[in-house]
Amino acid sequence: MDLVIGIAVLALILYRQLQVRPVRGTMRLPLILAIIGIVELIQFFKIDQSHHTGTVFAALAGSLVLAAITAVIRAVTVRVWIQAGQALRQGTWLTALLWIVSLGAHLGYDYLVDRGSQAGLGTASLTLYFAVTYTIQRLILQVRAQRIANSPHQDTSDPGTRSPSW
Repeated sequence: MDLVIGIAVLALILYRQLQVRPVRGTMRLPLILAIIGIVELIQFFKIDQSHHTGTVFAALAGSLVLAAITAVIRAVTVRVWIQAGQALRQGTWLTALLWIVSLGAHLGYDYLVDRGSQAGLGTASLTLYFAVTYTIQRLILQVRAQRIANSPHQDTSDPGTRSPSW
């Protein structure tokens, strides 16, 4: 069930990433994802008490570091510009591809670290992984938008007729 929720979350994120959307400071979606992710992890730990090992928590920490790294890489692929005084952003096909690679990296990392001893940690932590990677990407985009807005040479033209900030 956790994997189904994770794939649904990925579909929502991909849809939203490819849309032209304002760069917002609100953290409502990342907070919702984090709460769902924490609930899923609590359920995972309640099912089998043997999961309370240092290895499990180290694997989880490693996965969240991987989330941060993929967020930084992916944030560079998102276009950011100012139009009519509003900071806008839109992901590219590369952004979408990197989201999918990020999912594969998370599950692959879980498989390599897990080797059966913490079966299910990757799927149980998937929504929390998305919350962390989405939050970090969003924070980077906010900084980029602020930098562009404060630039004396900000480009306020239509995104189809100018070079966006990468």
